[in-house]
Amino acid sequence: MAGTTMIRAVRPHIQSTTRRIPSTISSNIQRRSYHEKVIDHYERPRNVGSMAKNDTDVGTGLVGAPACGDVMKLQIRVDPDTQRISDVKFKTFGCGSAIASSSYLTELVQGMTLEEAARIRNTEIAKELCLPPVKLHCSMLAEDAIKSAISNYYVTNPTHKPTSLAGTAAPMPKIENVATA
Repeated sequence: MAGTTMIRAVRPHIQSTTRRIPSTISSNIQRRSYHEKVIDHYERPRNVGSMAKNDTDVGTGLVGAPACGDVMKLQIRVDPDTQRISDVKFKTFGCGSAIASSSYLTELVQGMTLEEAARIRNTEIAKELCLPPVKLHCSMLAEDAIKSAISNYYVTNPTHKPTSLAGTAAPMPKIENVATA
């Protein structure tokens, strides 16, 4: 076309680059985010697995946290004569803190009576694993899971005496108001 100038738009070629972070650096970042006890239970979880839920000596607890999507299944096998937890298994779908809380709980309750296991509080689990406040819901899930498993065991075995799932807390001490003269 005579008299017209064609302008060709030239786009600079931008090369997209993806930086790969060496695995040693990424593992160091991960290690700074979680306490080494959490990492230990996450990398080497104890007592992972399932039991036949139809066994009469098995109690199954299934709990979840809608806010984060963590789901925890905990199963206990109870010796009917002693009412002690003879075996425990878990499957958890969630973050490292949720898996670590489940794994630690299985070690904690092994050999306990149902009464003793019902007294476990999430604060014990959180303290042992050094969980930050933002991850306390993971230890709460573990507490709920053991209580749910114990409750399910008693539903399956109505002839056994149920445990108070609230535990047995000591009464609050009375504080006297001492006025200084």
